[in-house]
Amino acid sequence: MMTREEVYLSLSEYLRDLFEVPAKDITPEARLYEDLDLDSIDAVDLVVKLQGLTGKKIPPEEFKTVRTVDDVVDRVYALLEE
Repeated sequence: MMTREEVYLSLSEYLRDLFEVPAKDITPEARLYEDLDLDSIDAVDLVVKLQGLTGKKIPPEEFKTVRTVDDVVDRVYALLEE
């Protein structure tokens, strides 16, 4: 089982590698769309990567209310605990 910190570090790595988000911009409070400049297609790609991380299917509805990096970490961590 991953820790919350490990989920955050993996997510940060995905944001840097997949979407070329500068590391300095990735903080728990960073807003995915406004601050990190992701769009809805990027969000789908991110969910696919996170499914690989969790080994679980992530329903798109789970991510409808996600707004910040910390929101994503919370959702992924909750899935890992199930």
